[in-house]
Amino acid sequence: MVSRDVKSQFPLPSGALNVEEAADYLRSRVATVWRLLNTKELRRTRIGGRTVIRRIDLDSFLAEAVETS
Repeated sequence: MVSRDVKSQFPLPSGALNVEEAADYLRSRVATVWRLLNTKELRRTRIGGRTVIRRIDLDSFLAEAVETS
């Protein structure tokens, strides 16, 4: 298993955010992003043991939220 220190040395792919960055992007709490991920309202992938959210998926989530409100 790779330690967290080694993981943090490798940047995420362009257009990909970790959970904390996604929360900042949505201007919400980290717990809210985790809830959206767990309820599958927001898509994610795992890269090297890290949860990664594509910016395009965040934009789609926001667009869908606006359309339904």
